[in-house]
Amino acid sequence: MRDHRKLGRELNLFGSDPLIGAGLPYWLPDGAVVRHCLEEYIRDAERRAGYRHVYSPVLGKRALYEISGHWSHYRDDMFPPMDLGGEQVVLRPSLCPHHAVIYRSRERSYRELPLRIAELGGMYRAEPSGVLGGLSRVRAIQLNDAHIFCTVAQVADEARAALELIGRAYAALGISPSRYRLSLPGKGGKYVDDPQLWRRASAVLNEVLDQAGLAYDAVEGEAAFYGPKIDVQVADSAGRESTLSTVQVDFYQPERFDLRYVGPDGGRHRPVMVHRSVIGSVDRAIAQLIEQHGGAFPAWLAPTQVLVLPVSDAELPQAIGVERRCAELGLRAELAGPERGSLGARIRAGRLVPYQLVIGAREAAGGQVSVRLRDGRRLEALPQAEALARTAALVDARSPSLWNGS
Repeated sequence: MRDHRKLGRELNLFGSDPLIGAGLPYWLPDGAVVRHCLEEYIRDAERRAGYRHVYSPVLGKRALYEISGHWSHYRDDMFPPMDLGGEQVVLRPSLCPHHAVIYRSRERSYRELPLRIAELGGMYRAEPSGVLGGLSRVRAIQLNDAHIFCTVAQVADEARAALELIGRAYAALGISPSRYRLSLPGKGGKYVDDPQLWRRASAVLNEVLDQAGLAYDAVEGEAAFYGPKIDVQVADSAGRESTLSTVQVDFYQPERFDLRYVGPDGGRHRPVMVHRSVIGSVDRAIAQLIEQHGGAFPAWLAPTQVLVLPVSDAELPQAIGVERRCAELGLRAELAGPERGSLGARIRAGRLVPYQLVIGAREAAGGQVSVRLRDGRRLEALPQAEALARTAALVDARSPSLWNGS
């Protein structure tokens, strides 16, 4: 079993301290590299899919969450309000109210729709101590979130496109979903009391899942308080299941915030809000990546992508030049010289690094490197420029393959 908490410590990715607090991990340099690369990948994928990025504050007035419905339906999971200048402000438990306010910051036309607003932003949830665990369940969450404001006729296509974007991200990350779940409301006062709203939204998501040909389970009691959702479930090394990605249809908050757009008839119409998260909590996504790959991340995510290994001190000048050229190509390289032990010991210590470039006397004389891949393959010596160019191309393409399409 791979426990991301144990691996995270061993690989120097993240840590925790009682002085900072439970559920509030900090990121060490190598973990910060993984997180940064993941966040940049998501931003790039969203830009290509037509999303526009925003920033919004992690605080909001209590009145904001009263309008959104979070205060009445979700208050037990929120941190207590803080008194500030005669007003009460709250650490946000969600980004959607802020994005609704951004949408209504000016008049919108039907020609702008669908309007896709995305943000990698912080949010906070008052999780009980008993459910906290490493990166999987934290109190300070970095959320990959987006909200699509669209017409009723556009909802199904936007939800479908969001699900396809999630699928492409999972392929790039090497993540396998355990199952898809259609999360529906249950009994009790947790959910908005509007049966027609739930029927309309559930019908759309049923249609999207059926047309995508995805097997799914319909589960009551797992919906958001304002609407049903498609949950993409993943399992950890112990078989425990959690939600990583979601697609939600929301008719409720556009009404609460009185969101409008001017239609082709000149009238004012209500948009629909599609909530969509490709990797959900960045923290939880990295926990899943650590366990799924055992620390052997896809090359484009690896904290160190290239290990440069001079056999002896005589090859150090050539090795320094290779390391410098890696940096120029945007590759994260580390030089492991003879002072770290025998060549075999250095190779074993760098077993999680995707590419190991060995430079002995023969390679140094010919301006070459011998390439060893993480999966155990040993390639013939190649000219330094060719080996580095091919490595950089595979990394830049975020290829799941280490070499030659395999």
